[in-house]
Amino acid sequence: MALNVNRNVADAFYRYKMPRLLAKVEGKGNGIKTVIVNMTEVAKALGRPPTYPTKFFGCELGAQTQFDIKNDRFIVNGAHEAGKLQQMLDIFIKKFVLCPGCDNPETVLTVYAKKQTISQSCKACGYNGQLDMRHKLTTFILKNPPELSPAAQGASLTEGKKAKRGKKSDGQSGEKGSDGSENELDATKDVDEDDWAVDVSEAAVKARMEDLTNGAKGLTISDDMEKTPKERIDLFYSFVKQRRDQGMLTKPGIDKDIVSEAERLDVKDKAPLILCELIFDSNILSQMKSFRTLLSRSTQGNPKAQKALLGGVECIIHLNQATLLPKVPHILKGLYDLDLVDEDVMIDWGSKPSRKYVSKELNADILAKAQPFITWLKEAEEESEEDSDDSDVEIEYDDRARPATLIEQRNAAPLSTKTAVKVKSDDNEEDLDIDAI
Repeated sequence: MALNVNRNVADAFYRYKMPRLLAKVEGKGNGIKTVIVNMTEVAKALGRPPTYPTKFFGCELGAQTQFDIKNDRFIVNGAHEAGKLQQMLDIFIKKFVLCPGCDNPETVLTVYAKKQTISQSCKACGYNGQLDMRHKLTTFILKNPPELSPAAQGASLTEGKKAKRGKKSDGQSGEKGSDGSENELDATKDVDEDDWAVDVSEAAVKARMEDLTNGAKGLTISDDMEKTPKERIDLFYSFVKQRRDQGMLTKPGIDKDIVSEAERLDVKDKAPLILCELIFDSNILSQMKSFRTLLSRSTQGNPKAQKALLGGVECIIHLNQATLLPKVPHILKGLYDLDLVDEDVMIDWGSKPSRKYVSKELNADILAKAQPFITWLKEAEEESEEDSDDSDVEIEYDDRARPATLIEQRNAAPLSTKTAVKVKSDDNEEDLDIDAI
């Protein structure tokens, strides 16, 4: 089934079509991989080499990619659904295919190796501008520039490389005097290696200069998402520690930067554990209030992050056991009152002993100290449920007792007045003879 290249266009007669992306998962265990069956056809419809969207998938998923152009196989390591890859392809199309001026996919990319820039020109509206160089795929494009016309791009890169090698072999055959194919391969390899060395050095320098100029974190060539979880946690630790040492953790807006860095490194669930290590000590009761905004933004709506926060508190208690162990109920109440940990998460934590963060014995002591507060939470929850049930019954009774129409309300008004008078008379006359009435 053909899809519109620009998925935001719902017109069934839209002229720019592409086939729906097909993915096939192969292998088992650590060798599992996803083969994009029709990547060549999809890339041809987009006017881009098939290696571009495949490498884009690898950058977005943090996975390695493989290109077997001869056998028409484009592989992304790991198991990935076709629907998810199709959504990522839409992002690739928006960033690297559609024209910013007219949203048509009739664009051509031109690489300027010396300037380390990529320009994008549109054949439909005449737009000509520079491509956004912050994405990691631009490094790959600089190393592997598109050399074929848009009509032929995507069919195969083999033909383009053969043509390039043929031209180089014609120019070097008289000098070498050896087999043409060997000269072609050697010359191509030498050029690619030189271009790659220049690309890495200049791009890295530009990224670092932009980082220093803007005071932001900047995008470097190394892909942090390809690192192990422990390495990414270490990066996040260094990021927060640097700002703590600079006294920036209490400044407005720094909480957004820290949460964004945790999301970028995909360590948001473990971020509160790192924060506890860096901002808490024996004065945790007052420090919770000082860093409430940062902790709240890191744990809000995330039960895993809230459990990590409780685990970090356990570690702080372990380091200051003599001082903080007796204060466990006060610490938990502080977390609860500041809305840093939800009631359900805290009850679940208190009901399941664990030695994930501290020893089994210390965890048992902490839970024993926490039981009065956990019991109070459970009772408060039960009372709130009972109150809600009673209020529901009372509301239902009032609705039935209230007169439905204006006529009923008018007739009910004198009756209520008479009743009030009768009650008043009863209050004033203590000895009332019923027979006399």
